[in-house]
Amino acid sequence: MAESELLVQLGVVGAYLLVALAVGVFAYRLTGRDAEDYYLASRSIGTVVLLFTTFATLLSAFTFFGGPNLAYGAGPEWILVMGLMDGILFAILWYVIGYRQWLIGKVQGYVTLGEMLGDRFGSTRLRALVAGVSLFWLFPYVMLQQMGAGEAIVGLTNGAIPYWVGAALITLFMIVYVVLAGLRGVAWTDTIQGLFMLSVVWIAVVWVLTNAGGLGTVSSSLADTKPEFLALGGGLYSPQWMISTAVTIAFGVTMFPQINQRFFVAKDARVLKRSFALWPILVVLLFVPAFLLGTWAAGLGVSVPEGSNVVPVLLNAYTPGWFAALVVAGAMAAMMSSSDSMLLSGSSYLTRDLYRPFVNPDASEEREAWVARLGVAAFAIGTFVVSLFRPGTLITVGDTAFGGFAQLALPVMVALYWPKTTRQGMLAGIAGSQLYYVAHVFIPSITLGGVTLFGATYFTWDFALYGMALSLVLTVGGSLLTTADADERADTFTVGSRAD
Repeated sequence: MAESELLVQLGVVGAYLLVALAVGVFAYRLTGRDAEDYYLASRSIGTVVLLFTTFATLLSAFTFFGGPNLAYGAGPEWILVMGLMDGILFAILWYVIGYRQWLIGKVQGYVTLGEMLGDRFGSTRLRALVAGVSLFWLFPYVMLQQMGAGEAIVGLTNGAIPYWVGAALITLFMIVYVVLAGLRGVAWTDTIQGLFMLSVVWIAVVWVLTNAGGLGTVSSSLADTKPEFLALGGGLYSPQWMISTAVTIAFGVTMFPQINQRFFVAKDARVLKRSFALWPILVVLLFVPAFLLGTWAAGLGVSVPEGSNVVPVLLNAYTPGWFAALVVAGAMAAMMSSSDSMLLSGSSYLTRDLYRPFVNPDASEEREAWVARLGVAAFAIGTFVVSLFRPGTLITVGDTAFGGFAQLALPVMVALYWPKTTRQGMLAGIAGSQLYYVAHVFIPSITLGGVTLFGATYFTWDFALYGMALSLVLTVGGSLLTTADADERADTFTVGSRAD
């Protein structure tokens, strides 16, 4: 790559990130120092901003780089998992879990999921368990963004800029941004980046098709070089794998701290309902073209160097260098928005659910803010260090985090809708399923008497689904076998159809 082209690409990436940072600085001047404004923008978010801040928060490396990479290697059916199945499933869960959580949060003033559950069941242990589990699984997903940024820089510059530079850049940016912006700045930037990414990914599709000879030529190349990509199913894409992946991702997303907190922020019920109704459309509009780019790259014979991503390599081959840089800059900024949201929400879990209840209940707002900032820096640096060891592909790391969060979803759903849920049932459901899931992630599989234990699947279905079923059985069974203590407050979850 010519030095002048490299400088142009790096200049485009740098300029885009500076614009995003300027938005954060402006938001900082408008953000109050109280927790509700800093973490929830005073519950004042409208439809467009709520929709796009949720959208851009999920525009992570898993979506924009991991998905096309999987489509490049295994075929385009990944569109069905993310573009259709999870678009619809998550919209339904946004209504079933998110709407009720918004109603309760509006009345009770909750900021975090742990705060809501801890108050309902009169338990700081439950509050800490939810926060601890969330932060544990947040670690690999933040790391995923750093891995994605590092690989994107390698692919864009053909290896001229090493992996660690991209990972370090996103780490520095996310720390500075979270310290400054708060949710208002993150949400505004998310909206800009969501609209930008929707635009450039479709421009990229048209540009690649035009320079590659049109849709007919690309389809013919795909049929010649990868004929199996034109048949539905087969290989990786078994029905069991597709359903398991769609379910764990959709349920896991609802428990992500950065997504779950957005269930609290809508200014009224109409905003929330319009947002989850429009969600599937928005998902399809982004995921379909992104994953098609990965599929077409395989058909066109694009060679992807080890340690890089297919999208920047494809764009370098079929579009001008400045446009490839612009797309990668937007994708990196979207990954940073995801990271910013994760770290912002994670800091609220750290300070409100762990620091205040267990370390310093009388801490001032100023002290809490400093603990949050130091926690963000330590967490981000920790994930950066681990990301340098490349512990798996983007899909593997992301899927592991999704499955861990998915174990929380059914106990939370039971608590929201079943007044007879008890503290002991919740502790059993969450702790039991997490122990099961962690064992399957970290203990190597063993075979005894022809039976495989701690394997990836049981009877061809992903082990994460069995963990979710276990969480439901333990929560309901534990609640039926125990009696609610006097300090449990089922009335806090008693709300009507709207919060006035």
